[in-house]
Amino acid sequence: MLEIFSSIGEVKGVYTMVDFYQYIKGIEYLICVAFFCGFPAFYRYIHKTDN
Repeated sequence: MLEIFSSIGEVKGVYTMVDFYQYIKGIEYLICVAFFCGFPAFYRYIHKTDN
């Protein structure tokens, strides 16, 4: 479990274009998941009614 936290923010060395695209694709998927989870919560917070 400690390896997960120590690898966050670590710069990963890539040597080929295929490795680079796979690394970037993984990061893009994480960004998409964060957006799809965060945006509905943010939208509900902004459009909250005070009844």
